[in-house]
Amino acid sequence: MRKSKIAAIILIIHGGLMEIGGALALLPVIIMGSDSFNIGQYFAFKLPYFQDNLYLMMVMGAIYGIMRVIAAIGILKNQMWGLVLGAILCVVTLCLMMFLLPAGIVDGVLAGSALVLLLCEYFGNRKIA
Repeated sequence: MRKSKIAAIILIIHGGLMEIGGALALLPVIIMGSDSFNIGQYFAFKLPYFQDNLYLMMVMGAIYGIMRVIAAIGILKNQMWGLVLGAILCVVTLCLMMFLLPAGIVDGVLAGSALVLLLCEYFGNRKIA
């Protein structure tokens, strides 16, 4: 299996299960009313701004998840735009992961491994000099 295909699978797992799945898990909370649940006690970010805007963070996560799945589809169709979009999303995730602790740890592992695989696929065995 090519490295780009493995990276696409990682992007689907990261985007589909973690991001989109996490946002969909909030639907019952939104439907029943946020007063019924104090989701902040179960899931906490280290920065107060993110903690205070937890529902908006989930919407942003869903957008990132959709973009990751779109990038994975592009990669699986052997389109260069999919590889570039996936690499951009991985770099952005690696930059933001430190602000989203503790969930950022898993984000970093998945985005970092996908980025390494995408770069290895694109550059192959080329030498620096």
